[in-house]
Amino acid sequence: MAPPTPLLAVRGSDGTVLLRGPPNCEKNADFQRDPRQSRYVAFSKDGTLFAWCNGEKVTVVKVADGSQVRSFDLPKTAMLAFSPLNTVLATWQVYSKTQENPQGDANLQLWDLQTGTCLKALYHKKVQGWCPSWSDDEKIAVRSVNNELHFFENNDFSTIANKLHLQKVSEFVLSPGSQPSKVAVYVPGNKGAPSFVRLYQYPNFGGPTCALANKSFFKADRVTMLWNKKATAVLVQASIEVDKTGASYYGEQTLHYLATNGETSAVQLQKNGPIYDVAWSPSSTEFCVVYGFMPAKATVYNLKCDPVFDFGTGPRNAVYYSPQGHILVLAGFGNLRGQMEVWDVKKWKQVSKPQAPDSTHFAWCPDGEHVVTSTCAPRLRVSNGYKIWHYTGTVLYKQDTPTGTELWETVWQPFPDGTFPERPVKYQAAPSELGSTESKPAQAYRPPALRNKPVTASSKLHEEEPPQNMRPGATGDKQLSKTALKNQKKREAKKAAKQEINPDALEPQSDPSPASSAQPELSCGDPETDKKIKNVKKKLKAIDELKALQATGKPIQKNQLEKMEKEAQLMKELEDLQLVV
Repeated sequence: MAPPTPLLAVRGSDGTVLLRGPPNCEKNADFQRDPRQSRYVAFSKDGTLFAWCNGEKVTVVKVADGSQVRSFDLPKTAMLAFSPLNTVLATWQVYSKTQENPQGDANLQLWDLQTGTCLKALYHKKVQGWCPSWSDDEKIAVRSVNNELHFFENNDFSTIANKLHLQKVSEFVLSPGSQPSKVAVYVPGNKGAPSFVRLYQYPNFGGPTCALANKSFFKADRVTMLWNKKATAVLVQASIEVDKTGASYYGEQTLHYLATNGETSAVQLQKNGPIYDVAWSPSSTEFCVVYGFMPAKATVYNLKCDPVFDFGTGPRNAVYYSPQGHILVLAGFGNLRGQMEVWDVKKWKQVSKPQAPDSTHFAWCPDGEHVVTSTCAPRLRVSNGYKIWHYTGTVLYKQDTPTGTELWETVWQPFPDGTFPERPVKYQAAPSELGSTESKPAQAYRPPALRNKPVTASSKLHEEEPPQNMRPGATGDKQLSKTALKNQKKREAKKAAKQEINPDALEPQSDPSPASSAQPELSCGDPETDKKIKNVKKKLKAIDELKALQATGKPIQKNQLEKMEKEAQLMKELEDLQLVV
């Protein structure tokens, strides 16, 4: 059976449409384009349902045939989301209150998609964390309310089944996958106390001793927590808004690792600077970090937080794994020029290096073969449009937004895991009439004084670092123990210090020059006369050096001229002394 064709939802100022996906995006005959401006669009987790709100109502349709499932009269809806099994539709609108209604209306509604009834209306004033988090089997739902996490079971939102109370808990992330569900919670530091993240397994919330793992750290105004697909570990990116050292405009970031078996660690990055992006591999055994002052480094780490492969340096600030995990894309969007590096993860070999300038959005197609890059408003209000690419660097389809209209969003239809099997990685560019945008190697700017001269390390603005496989034994070298590595570093430092003091000490002895191989001068037997001869020769040598300096055209000082005038006198003195001998 042939795999299905993913759909692409396109939302813009001219309406919302579903397109039949790659390689050519054709209009889906089962979906009638909505010409009204949509505020939000969303697919269900399995991709069978599609919903959007257009300022008049919220509509839910089946993707397969376009038939309507439900329609809700909710003109102010700004956000919507499906529960994992498509049982509940959550809608959110901006909270508001009036003099007649100082309490305001509940702005978060949970709707039963089977009956169309409202299961629960709740208050949630901030858009951050508006949507409840469900476990994949919908047995548990959780939301944050006044420094507490409220847990609900089997979509019964009228009864709080359990609570997790931590002072000033501000963030939480529920684990993916099946039971038992786990939750990562973050509590910011206060009055000199550190911030901390804890992992709990539902419903064991008895206190700190019941936590699966606990990691405390300083320098954290906010955090981003990311579970791996198997729910065995969490990455915590902590950041502060202001770097007090003034080294970075982006503040300061740190990366921490917590595992459900209790292991914790701070991820040691190999270059100073901000952390731009972090992503787990779908295999859940590795993760990639893009970090450091530009040109940024990108490194893959294992579950021991040891580096596995280093991609060197380059203009990048984002990382994207394919849904199957066999291909990784490093990209530089935003204030960078849109360069993408496509890598075969199994062979650690680069596949292509296309360029998508002015892109504001990137997403893998569920088939693991294609990607979409978009230029969307309000990030950029000119040159809006999107492109469908094959990962080998070929543009298969291009759509520019007509003049006077804007593109707001492009979203791929999701599919359950295993729908699209992993295919062998290709290195030859896929055929296309639009061709490839493989970036040509551009020469770096060189000031006029350095042009037409050989490139040296000192003339480069940045030292480029090549990719490097960092697995033990990957280069054929025997892995050293920590003690041996420490001793080796000490020897190298000692050797470098010795060479700095005496640069010629470590250089091989060159052939002796005729002057140095000459026999030493004979003594006259009188130490006083020998000393006089030596001083006269020293003065004559200094005069020879002054003559050489004068020949180059450099100015000679008055006292140096006086020394040169005494040359004849010194020659006569030397001749008399040697006659004595």
